Amino acid sequence: MSEYQYYDFLAVDRPLGEADRQALRALSTRARITATRFTNHYEWGNFKGDPAKLVRTWFDLHLYAANWGTRRLMLRLPRRLVDKRRLDAMLRPVEDATLTVSGDDLILDIVREAEDDAFGGWTEADDEGGDDTLGTLVPLRADVLAGDLRLFYLLWLIAVEAGTLPPDTPEPLPGLGPLNGPLAALAAFLRLDSDLVAAAAERTGAAPGDPPSAEAARAVIAAMPERDRIAMLVRVSAGDPHAAAEVRARVLAAAGPAEAPAAPRTAGDLLSRAQAQRLARQRREAERAEAEGRRQAQAAETARRVRIDATRRRGEGAWRAVESEAGRRNASGYDRAAALLADLRVIAEEGGTLADFSQRLADIRARHARKDRFLERLGGLG
Repeated sequence: MSEYQYYDFLAVDRPLGEADRQALRALSTRARITATRFTNHYEWGNFKGDPAKLVRTWFDLHLYAANWGTRRLMLRLPRRLVDKRRLDAMLRPVEDATLTVSGDDLILDIVREAEDDAFGGWTEADDEGGDDTLGTLVPLRADVLAGDLRLFYLLWLIAVEAGTLPPDTPEPLPGLGPLNGPLAALAAFLRLDSDLVAAAAERTGAAPGDPPSAEAARAVIAAMPERDRIAMLVRVSAGDPHAAAEVRARVLAAAGPAEAPAAPRTAGDLLSRAQAQRLARQRREAERAEAEGRRQAQAAETARRVRIDATRRRGEGAWRAVESEAGRRNASGYDRAAALLADLRVIAEEGGTLADFSQRLADIRARHARKDRFLERLGGLG
């Protein structure tokens, strides 16, 4: 199997200038480079650049996938808009994710390695725009900046799945659901246990509710000190990409949780629930497979009876067709002749004329005694 590596970088907060694109072009002559994106793939060889450096310098998100199973996602987050201590606490048990300081930013780096190609291959369709996984994941960054930390709950589940947490470890947030598209895409990209994710998503306490109404937002903004409102408008006017996220975070924080969260579940609770869901899902799949098997068998039997009835109506014409097909001296003709004879045997059994069928079959064997391949096909007819 040949190697295949896919690199995708995306700039959200600041588009790339001409000098930026020239610097990136020096790293790859064949990459697709636009004002917001750098995409390339390699079937042989490796990318000359350092993805971490590219994220620190130019980009806000990076996705990497290799067909031997490695998956990587990087996000750049403004430090002033997130609580690093809280994120560190959620990531502490997760070996596959790190959060590092880079100037005014934090770099979240997630790397998952497959065992025995458990992640499967990444195809060229991804590089050709057939599967814009990174584009699907972009909203995760804005959600984090607005205070939705369920991305980090998903990463915590990596440790739960790996079995590296004590069973009584409480979940870091009161639930994961409802799972939106970007979170579901991230879980799929990281190949998280779908039953474990579903178990975590059964509770919705950590998910933001419906977007606050305009009246609620107006009330929060009106309560802000005038200097804060003016400073926010100045930032909006200057094109600050994070101003809207800050306002949204304030409004969501003021709204508070819709209801008091239930007692947190533990890693052991989630694993037990995931196992129960897995068994139930496997049972449903087995029942569906059994029902589909019965349906196919019934359809095959119906088709067989229709074919046998058609052969019965042909009468002697069916025997003549056997001779004609055998006379073609090719595999397809032999197959059709043998199939007709199998139907004629069923008709003989049902009509009590099996002795006559056996005699006619013996005559056919004698007439075609030199056609070994044809006789092989008649072996099961008696």
